[in-house]
Amino acid sequence: MSMYKSGLDMLRCALRSTSLWKCDSFIWTQTSLCYKSRSFAVSSQLGRKSTQGHTLKQARYYCQSGEEVQIKQTAASTETNELPDKAEKAPFYTHLQNCLCPTDVLDMLKQFPASQQHPSSIFSRMWESSKRMTDEQRRCELQLMFEHPVFEEVCERAMTDAWRMRSDDLAYSLLAVVNLGVPQNTRLVQTLLRVMQERLNQFDIRSLSVLASCIREMENSRNVQALTEALRLLLKDRIPEIQSMVVLQSMMRAVGKNSPILLKKQLATKALSLADEFSPPNTQYMFSSLAAVGLNFKPLLDVCSKKIAENVHEFPFGRLLSVLKSCNELRYRNYTLFSSISEYVANTFDMWSNKQVILLLVTFENLSFRPVVLLDAFAERIIQRSNSLTLKDLLSVLKIFSLLNHDLKEKKTEFLASVTMVLESYLPKMPPTDLLKAVYYLGLLEHFPRTPLEKLLQKDTLDQLLQKDKQSDKIQRWLHTLDLCLRLDKPQLPPSLTSVPDLHITVPAHEVKVNQEVLSAVRSIVGTDAVQDSVLEQSIYFIGEFIIIIIFNIILIRQPDFIYILFPVFYFRIAVFCVPPTSFCFGTTHPRASLAIKLRHLEKLGYKPVLVNFFLIPLIY
Repeated sequence: MSMYKSGLDMLRCALRSTSLWKCDSFIWTQTSLCYKSRSFAVSSQLGRKSTQGHTLKQARYYCQSGEEVQIKQTAASTETNELPDKAEKAPFYTHLQNCLCPTDVLDMLKQFPASQQHPSSIFSRMWESSKRMTDEQRRCELQLMFEHPVFEEVCERAMTDAWRMRSDDLAYSLLAVVNLGVPQNTRLVQTLLRVMQERLNQFDIRSLSVLASCIREMENSRNVQALTEALRLLLKDRIPEIQSMVVLQSMMRAVGKNSPILLKKQLATKALSLADEFSPPNTQYMFSSLAAVGLNFKPLLDVCSKKIAENVHEFPFGRLLSVLKSCNELRYRNYTLFSSISEYVANTFDMWSNKQVILLLVTFENLSFRPVVLLDAFAERIIQRSNSLTLKDLLSVLKIFSLLNHDLKEKKTEFLASVTMVLESYLPKMPPTDLLKAVYYLGLLEHFPRTPLEKLLQKDTLDQLLQKDKQSDKIQRWLHTLDLCLRLDKPQLPPSLTSVPDLHITVPAHEVKVNQEVLSAVRSIVGTDAVQDSVLEQSIYFIGEFIIIIIFNIILIRQPDFIYILFPVFYFRIAVFCVPPTSFCFGTTHPRASLAIKLRHLEKLGYKPVLVNFFLIPLIY
């Protein structure tokens, strides 16, 4: 019969004799795992070709499997390791901080007994030292770290001590191990995840923040899913305790888009209550945090937009671009924010490269925002230094200027000549799809360069396009739109280039429904016979929701000094469009993309276009 000095010793022995994987937990019963042993090739885990002779033979690693394999966990020692006092700890931590790479840390451990070594501090220092290295240095150092004989001892000690670690040590250990590149299906990582599931209620807000930062970057697995769900449940009661914006934003990113909408709004409302403490980086990070949870919380976004607009000069390019991308993902529009960013870049235009300006303009185009001053400044640079554009840059520039329907006025001719010269220089090596894009975008700008058109309309090029993208509606629509531009805009070209050859393909018609409220209102004003709806022009081009045809008949006028005066008959056609706000550049009534070319062709066909905004329809009555 075993004798114990105290009840505490007996409890410790009982706990250690219990298998690591048999602890009862609500989370664990919901997400049980099966494991099987496998060898661990260091070089292959780092994404390189496997190298013979570099495997960890002593430590066993486990991955998830559908097979049921029972694991026997070695019982821990019955005696606890007493923490050394501060005088004994100081030399170890001093030497640890002086290590400059992971292998230095592992070499240093040989000088100190295991009782003075803390796995959390060891992993964290190895990770911190590797962050300062270049990619190539980090790759080599991590390979040496995995091959080091002490590394498996540290991993074994971490798995053994995991149940005795404090919550912050557990969180930092997991964060460091994952960032060091230890495969996430290994027994070390899964043990840390398992222990944290059991002890999550003991985590303070700071530890929860570190854990949240880690699991949002981890690969999806049942243990990660269980921990994420547990974190969501815990946060419902712990949100009032959060007073740090950084911690709150980490929590928001961790819960993800699949979390309940109520939890998302609670986190956003808490962030709004801390808005007075926002620093400029906090405002930018809040955009990406809301994008991470997929929540368009307008009150909070409006506050952040105002702060960014007021301090736009404090943000580097990457942060400004991140804000705009988050706006696009959240479908959030703020004219003041967009204008302040575009004006700041335009005012400091010389400090931005072509790549930076194009990335910014592409994002603005996705947001349907037309930064007039910035577009003018960039067009002037292209006119002066067109040779600096790569083929990818050229396609982006043509797309931006055509879809935003930007009018360069007196600079238009020079701009089109410059981009055409660049396009012709890339013609020999352009794939057919890129050539079609370029000619299509130039067609939207009502510019039809002869040499690119000749190459595009060659039978071989058209066959490659239709063969490669036979099922692509976009390719077919581009070809039809280009054919329409050639026939209606009537550029000065040889007869062989005035239309696209009949390719015997059909383009699915746009489903456009006539707005019955506007149609009824117009008929009540001009009469039923004067209105036609659902008019299709040129057999393939749907123009207008309905058309008003005003007929001036023969009119006889008698004057005292004149005989009857006869006026001829003529027709006046008005095409009425009910268009959504998305058809205009944001914040303006400037038509963009398909609406702009439709209006241009309407006038060519003799119509007078009239636009009715959806938001204005209730005002008709």
